[in-house]
Amino acid sequence: MLRQLRGGVTLALLLAVLLTGVARAQDFPRPTGFVNDFAGLLSPQGKAQLENRLVRLERETSAEVSVVTIISLKDDNIEDYAAALFKEWGIGKKDKDNGVLFIVALTERKTRIEVGYGLEAVLTDGRAGRILDNKVLPNFREGDY
Repeated sequence: MLRQLRGGVTLALLLAVLLTGVARAQDFPRPTGFVNDFAGLLSPQGKAQLENRLVRLERETSAEVSVVTIISLKDDNIEDYAAALFKEWGIGKKDKDNGVLFIVALTERKTRIEVGYGLEAVLTDGRAGRILDNKVLPNFREGDY
């Protein structure tokens, strides 16, 4: 009896995790380009300039960089949210896996750079961390997004 109860609880937990992941994946906003400012942090001019730079980068290198701002992660952590969004949106060319996601969660004050396998030699975890620490976060502290 105890073994059946444990098996039932395990199955229920597994289904809850799987169904939560499916439901959450449907909650992602739809991309509108390379720059997706869902939190409204960027000026229209700044957003347009950044979009133009990222379009040019994709044309010249085939690498796709998506910039995403969201208001809140809700109950998620930035690592899981970024990885799931990266996969859901299919950032980067499928045959090259050459995408980069730069995400900002305003309420939690979290940022992350998620890198596809095809660009890991160029944009290592260490380099991404230094970019955040030395370039991004100091500007954010000043309110310059």
